[in-house]
Amino acid sequence: MLDIIRKASLGAVSNANPMAVMYGTVLNNQPLEINIDQRFTLPASVLVIPETISKLTAEENGTTVTGLRIGDRVLLLRVQGGQSYVVLDRLVNSV
Repeated sequence: MLDIIRKASLGAVSNANPMAVMYGTVLNNQPLEINIDQRFTLPASVLVIPETISKLTAEENGTTVTGLRIGDRVLLLRVQGGQSYVVLDRLVNSV
């Protein structure tokens, strides 16, 4: 009986926090890898990339670069269970 109550309470706690916002840094762009708080690295297989992120452009050494670049800071949304992470946007430094 105690085990059933424990499992039910753990399920309620995990359902109370269905997602989490996180910050990451792009380590590699081919294939995409993002490091979270210098604790762990997310491979491309767990990343969900919206179309807007794939179409980002920036100038680098006179060349237009599409997508995320190494060193970019990104805002991520961890889906419940931590099985996938949605890249919401690239972060910029405020002036």
